[in-house]
Amino acid sequence: MHFKTPSSPHFVAYNSVSQVMLQVIYALIPGSLAMIWYFGWGILINIVIAVTVAVGAEAAMLLLRNRPLGHFLGDYSAIVTGWLLALALPPLAPWWLTIVGILFAIVIAKHLYGGLGFNPFNPAMIGYVVLIVSFPVQMTSWTPPGMLTEINFNLFQSAFIIFTGQLPNNLSWDAVTMATPLDTMRTQLGLNLTIEEIGKSPLWGDFGGRGWEWIGNWYLLGGAWLTYRRVIDWQIPAGMLGGLITIATLFYLADPDIHPFPAFHVFSGGALLGAFFIATDPVTASTTPKGRLIYGAGIGCLVFIIRTWGGYPDGVAFSVLLMNLAVPAIDYYTKPRVYGKGLDGS
Repeated sequence: MHFKTPSSPHFVAYNSVSQVMLQVIYALIPGSLAMIWYFGWGILINIVIAVTVAVGAEAAMLLLRNRPLGHFLGDYSAIVTGWLLALALPPLAPWWLTIVGILFAIVIAKHLYGGLGFNPFNPAMIGYVVLIVSFPVQMTSWTPPGMLTEINFNLFQSAFIIFTGQLPNNLSWDAVTMATPLDTMRTQLGLNLTIEEIGKSPLWGDFGGRGWEWIGNWYLLGGAWLTYRRVIDWQIPAGMLGGLITIATLFYLADPDIHPFPAFHVFSGGALLGAFFIATDPVTASTTPKGRLIYGAGIGCLVFIIRTWGGYPDGVAFSVLLMNLAVPAIDYYTKPRVYGKGLDGS
């Protein structure tokens, strides 16, 4: 009879870094294809640019640090970092924006801390935060999903726009871009409109923005597969989504005119991508069972707080980085009791 776990110390046989990262990449594919379907070929171009630059930067830093290329490039962590950052960028983001974010993620946030396993912050989210703070206009220029626009660019047109910054057919950027559902909700609430009035727009689907909610479903499917495969633990996604839904429900029940239905927060923006693919980063997340629940719940609550009262419409990246700071304290106070010791440690 064949068992997946060998003899002691009972480590899962296929659970190497490279195997974990490969399975994360496989799980990202459905959501990535959904983003390409709804937002066009620019998403694919961003992924290709980001992954290529990430692998190149990783190789360059390994050479500078006199580390073997084959061993460290073969863990696929640079590919995951590039892929995740690319999914957070607008479909027609200029090529240089992607490169700046990736270089900062790989060189500064990863290798200057010592490389994989030593970085205290999620590299992809560091790259994203640098971009959103430094280039807010480019980072908020999202195209509408395909069903809400008649302007759809093919692969070559998308590449032309990304690498030249010029739109074909004398189009203006205002004609081909629009605010994201989270940004629209935030702006219109600021104009003293109620949720009922905002909800009359064709932008909305059943739970969140049209297109966005289906993308979220595919990320949820990929995350469920990773959980089933035990690549990630259930505590962080459950804690993050549970924390987000709980606080959103409390405010929704208190005043539904100015606080959207809790499912809106889950199926709009990067909540599901963050819960299953970003917050679960094994290097920067909490490592104890109780700690993972606290860590995830903290991220979920911070996402709601930043979306509701902060300066940015989607707070996943900032929330993850803030909770990365708290990980050492969380792990210290949630250490499981050593077998054979009393509750007082004796």
